[in-house]
Amino acid sequence: MKIIAIQKSALDGMKNELEALLELTENATRKYSPIFKGEQWLDNQEVCLMMSITKRTLQTYKDKGLLPYSRLNRKNYYKRSDVQALLETGHPYNINDDGFTDE
Repeated sequence: MKIIAIQKSALDGMKNELEALLELTENATRKYSPIFKGEQWLDNQEVCLMMSITKRTLQTYKDKGLLPYSRLNRKNYYKRSDVQALLETGHPYNINDDGFTDE
């Protein structure tokens, strides 16, 4: 183990810079938290695992407007609450073009 000795003033300077960086980070996070409102966002893989569906089925849900999503940097994200709502209503497996299920 190495022991490095530095002056107290240098240590205090580093501490102050780290505290300033932490404050900047917290301010940035606070600025965007109203956008998310505590909502958890899931990616394609997480939604497929949660719903036990394939990527193709997920694409069909998106195409039919059954599952809203947001796109960020060419990647789709889904609100956990929207996925939960779709799970609670049941999987619309065989969906016609008119939006009704085949039974």
